[in-house]
Amino acid sequence: MTAPVTFAPPLANSATVEMTYAQALRTALSDALEHDPAIMLLGEDIGAYGGTFRVTDGLQARFGAERVRDTPIAENGFVGAAVGLALGGLHPVVEIMFADFLLVCADALFNQIGKLPVMTGGQAHLPIVIRTQGGAYRGSGPQHSQSLEALFCHFPGFQVVMPATPYDARGLLTAALQSDRPVAVIEHKLLYPTKGQVPTAPYALPLDKAEVKRAGTDVTIVSISRALLTALDAAEALAQDGISAEVIDARSVKPLDMATINASLAKTHRLVVVHEAYRSCGVGAEILARIAEDPEAFYLLEAPLRRVTGRDWPIPASKPLEDATLPQVADVVAAVKAQMK
Repeated sequence: MTAPVTFAPPLANSATVEMTYAQALRTALSDALEHDPAIMLLGEDIGAYGGTFRVTDGLQARFGAERVRDTPIAENGFVGAAVGLALGGLHPVVEIMFADFLLVCADALFNQIGKLPVMTGGQAHLPIVIRTQGGAYRGSGPQHSQSLEALFCHFPGFQVVMPATPYDARGLLTAALQSDRPVAVIEHKLLYPTKGQVPTAPYALPLDKAEVKRAGTDVTIVSISRALLTALDAAEALAQDGISAEVIDARSVKPLDMATINASLAKTHRLVVVHEAYRSCGVGAEILARIAEDPEAFYLLEAPLRRVTGRDWPIPASKPLEDATLPQVADVVAAVKAQMK
């Protein structure tokens, strides 16, 4: 077994090509399969069918059924199998078709993968990547629409990233594939067709850094996953009213990059967190708690901290009810304007 190739961040003048979010993820997986023989993919319908969201389309034909393996509908079984594969020296990449199904394999994820490295005194190395997708906005109903990143954040053992752009999708998944620790990469189902410029050469991005996506001076909006698009649209609407919003994409939700968030707060003195997950005990609550606990950050505030989140009830399949449940641009605009009074 050869060591994985380590890809550097892209150069400023790197050639780029337009890719969809799904294509960017597929490119990262293809790079890893080509350069690291320890990499193998497991999941339902990822092989011959090419994945429910077409991310793995063509990979089984290129790399073979041994390395891109279709599994039974038995999440606890094939996530458990990934533990054995990792202990045996392989680097499994497991796709959980919907984030809602994380609950089916919770024991394998949180009691085994998350704990075995510590329980064995560091002797067990589990370089496992869990890819899953979450999010709503398409009428998929209560059991196929949840954003459950807080599960991964609550239990020890995983790094958790949630790319919101094609550029970040390729770079963060590449970094996850190079890591010797368990990493969860959570994708949003509505981001797969979105497009953006992506470097043609392989690159990796830090697994623990947020990024300022739009500079501003009056208020900081911290977004998670697809909420970045909502936050950017809200910032554009706010600009029409003379309010300058700085938009940060958290990208990593474990660990959280509080340094980037606090640096922005030092400029704007106001902060709103936007995410699609349930309000209670969500990542937004963790961000606000850390600011409240940090005197240097807390005393920067000139307005109360605010969250714009999903509501605390099962997500409806009805489109009007789903819209009423999930964060909308108008909700973010209203939260910001309330802070400006």
